[in-house]
Amino acid sequence: MDPAGGCPHAGNARLLAARGPVVPVVLPGEVAGMAVLGHEALREFLAHPDVAKGARHFTALAEGRVPEGWPLRTFATVQGMTTADDADHRRLRALVSRAFTPRRVEELRPRVEAMTSTLLDDLEAAAEAGDGVADLRRHYALPLPLGVICELMGVAEEHQDGLHALSNRVVSTDVGPEEALNANRDLLSLLTAIAADRAKSPGDDLTSALIAAREEDGDRLSGPELIGTLLLLIIAGHETTLNLITNAVRALCTHPAQLAHVLAGRATWPDVVEETLRWDSPVSYFPFRYPTRDLTLHGALIPRGTPVLAGYSAAGRDPSAHGEDAAAFDLTRRTPAKHLSLGHGPHYCLGAPLARLETTVALQSLFTRFPTLTLATPPPDLPRHKSFVGNSTATLPVRLRQE
Repeated sequence: MDPAGGCPHAGNARLLAARGPVVPVVLPGEVAGMAVLGHEALREFLAHPDVAKGARHFTALAEGRVPEGWPLRTFATVQGMTTADDADHRRLRALVSRAFTPRRVEELRPRVEAMTSTLLDDLEAAAEAGDGVADLRRHYALPLPLGVICELMGVAEEHQDGLHALSNRVVSTDVGPEEALNANRDLLSLLTAIAADRAKSPGDDLTSALIAAREEDGDRLSGPELIGTLLLLIIAGHETTLNLITNAVRALCTHPAQLAHVLAGRATWPDVVEETLRWDSPVSYFPFRYPTRDLTLHGALIPRGTPVLAGYSAAGRDPSAHGEDAAAFDLTRRTPAKHLSLGHGPHYCLGAPLARLETTVALQSLFTRFPTLTLATPPPDLPRHKSFVGNSTATLPVRLRQE
């Protein structure tokens, strides 16, 4: 795996055609792993009863062959829903699931719409200060999901920039051991301070509710699980939606005929969200799952304890599932996109309703106000997010109006 990331799609297509849906990979630090690329293979793998998320099943880690500064170590060792199995997973998920039901998320719509309106003003101001060009990722796609999740979690505004900067370093795969250790230490320190602040001055927010649950019954949530849950909710609650909004705007700007379908009412903004999730998943390869026994999946042997990447970006363009035109961005597909980009099985993305709401509102508001918005930089020249986990560009300069 290339630690610097890059656009995954050409490589995914070559691997699927030449090696099939399950392939061996070499992770940073020469750690042997595997990746599941095919749609059907990934769907089966994500829900397989003999596949676990807990780090105790990671053979190389258990044997001490993974160093402390390994850039992917946090994905394996953080204590929370993403590394819990069975009863522990159900316990941790139940503590936060009520905050993300479709009904509760729909109640957030007015607040999301208000934040979007303010951010569009900020985006326009940034463009006016920049000769008509502004970085949409920085001024719009980032502050919307970050602001929403921080409000839900009761995180003060002054912490938001620091949280994003640190979480961005934690999910990067091209950092060295010292930087990885420092990023994790600093992020855990900041989250601990946020939790301490909420414990001292509780409010009507999810962090306060989690702390109250822990104080009422320590068996429900340990200290490390509290911090791990905050880390998961804040990182997953904004990094993926940031990528999704960025990728959707880039897709529409590079496919003006598809944008015309939406503006003319021949397709909907939710159609854009689902097709973007399939065609350019905000997460490319997500770490990790581990077979609890030697597992044969679609003809490939995955040895017990192997760290396996879920190849969402590859599965989204798998021709065997999405047709020979799977590489095309098409809002008028006869068969609606049945993608796996938000997961499948017991670890299906808890924040899926919120991500869909935020992205739908963001896109509709943006193109209603700026229907002639265009990219200010050719797509091949856009710098990529430096990770093979996240899939997006690091910036998205746009021109809001045609001159």
